[in-house]
Order: sequence, then structure tokens, then C-alpha cells
Amino acid sequence: MELSINENLQHKDRAEVIYYNNCFGTASELASQFNEVRKLSSRVEKPVLHISLRLAPGETLSKDQLIEIAQACAAEFKFDKNQYVCALHKDTRDQHIHIVANRVGYDGKAVNLTNNYRRMANFCRQMEKKYNLREVLNPRKFLSKEQRLIPRQDMRKERLKNDIRNTLQRVTSYQEFEKKMKALGYSVLKGRGISFIDDKKVKIKGSEVGFSLSKIERILDLLQKIEMVPQEEKMRAKMIQEYQPRPGLTISQKLIEKTYMTAQFEQLQHSPFFKLQDELFKILFDPQEGEYQSQSLDPHWLMELKRKKKKQQRHHL
Repeated sequence: MELSINENLQHKDRAEVIYYNNCFGTASELASQFNEVRKLSSRVEKPVLHISLRLAPGETLSKDQLIEIAQACAAEFKFDKNQYVCALHKDTRDQHIHIVANRVGYDGKAVNLTNNYRRMANFCRQMEKKYNLREVLNPRKFLSKEQRLIPRQDMRKERLKNDIRNTLQRVTSYQEFEKKMKALGYSVLKGRGISFIDDKKVKIKGSEVGFSLSKIERILDLLQKIEMVPQEEKMRAKMIQEYQPRPGLTISQKLIEKTYMTAQFEQLQHSPFFKLQDELFKILFDPQEGEYQSQSLDPHWLMELKRKKKKQQRHHL
């Protein structure tokens, strides 16, 4: 319960079986049923097949849709007539299901798992299209030469990058920053540089996502300087930046007011406070050299790839 409160996740009753196929009952009853059928084939060393399917961060599907995906997966891998269960897990930020199947069918034959990684990758791409989910590329070794040129994105690093950026905008000291990152589930290792270990025990250097220790310290220094700016100056800058013409003014009055506010904005741009804000924004949001590339499919790259394929086909003709 404490973990659920701290992480805003469901740890108690975290798993729910949402579909049974040719089996039913508790965990021990399911194991007994699976074991009875597996005896029909003495040659199978690993009779249980486990598949985990996870949605991208922020995406959700209904239970019925998740069941449909589990059934489609069973049909794709030819265990739709076998015993299997589908469970929905609720203890992570990303919605995901587990499919546990008996490879041995009632006919004594076992499910063939040849090229199962490639087949699973292709199956996931089909489901992304069918349910309008975020489309990504297959693992690199399953791609054609042309597809390997498309930029890729590491979703784990993308999440870390966003978590660092969002956290830095809500703190003014390193101690606060580290505390909030830990609250998000990261372990923080600080030495000559800085690294983050996520809830899956994957370690990523801050420099890999564009936030080295020196950059984080520079951002915190800017935030502290901005914090020290008098409140009156901050309010004045906000008023100028968010200026909207007052209703009911004549055309000449609007022109006079706009001219005045333009002069005020130009003056603001030369103020120390504005320069601090501008530098902070650039450091937080400007793209950095050496950062990882996107795995999400860029429509411009896809159009270019299709154009090249059509051109090649015309040459072959």
C-alpha cells in the first residue's frame, strides 16, 4: 500500500486474469491442468510459453481490446487451440499483459517457435496499425538496409530525458532534484559525472540523454539566480510577455498601446532577468549533439523510403 501511494501505481491486487482459454482456476489448478496435457509429449523440454506485450508510455487500451490482441497472438503463433491465460498487470506506468501458454496441444504436438523473435516483432507492428498505437521499427537485425537508415529512438532514454527536464523546472537545488528523481523510481549515481538507474535496473548516463552533470549544475545555478530576482521584476516581465490588447480601444489607441508595449518588450530583452530566462530555455530545450536518435517512425523518412522503392521498381521494369 505504501508503494502504491508513493509511486501512484497499483501494487495490491496488481494482476488480473482477463482471459482463459481451455483452462480455468487458481494458479495451482492451472499448473495441474497444464501438466496433465504436457504429458502427451515427452520430448518437449520447455512446455510453457511466456509472452509479455507492453504499450508505449501514455497509451491505453480497453480490456476487450487487450483480449483481442492476446487471441490474435495465439492465432499467429498457432497455440489458439491450446491452454493459455492472459493476465493484465497494473504495477507499472505502462499498460501491459502477460500470456502464459502450454506449448503442448491436446493432439500431443508442440508449438513451433522457429524465428519467434522476428515473428513477434512483425506481429507487434500489425497490432500498432490495427489499434492506432505508436508505430516503431522492428529490432535492427530484422530491418532491410533502407530501414536501418531511419532514425531511431530509445523510449527508455526518451522517458528519462523528459523526467530530468520536467524535474529541473520544479527545483532550485541539487538535493531537491535528486529527491524528486528518486521519487520517480530512479537511483542517482553522482561522481565525476551523473547516471540514473531506472526501475528495471538499467543504467543510463546523463550525458547520453543530453543532461550531463555539468549541464544540470549550470541549469540549477541559473534557476537559483532567477529565484533571487525581485518579485516585482518577475511580475512586470510576465505582464509584458503575456500582453494582450485591451478590449474597447479605438484603432489609434491600439496602435499607441502596441507601440508602447513593443518598446517595453525590447527593453525587457536587454534585462538580466530576461537573459537568464533565455539561457535557461535554450539549455533545457535546444537539441544536443551526440544524443540518441528517434525510433518512432518519421513520416518524412517513410515517404522518402517509399519514393526510393518505387524508383527502384521502375528501373527493374
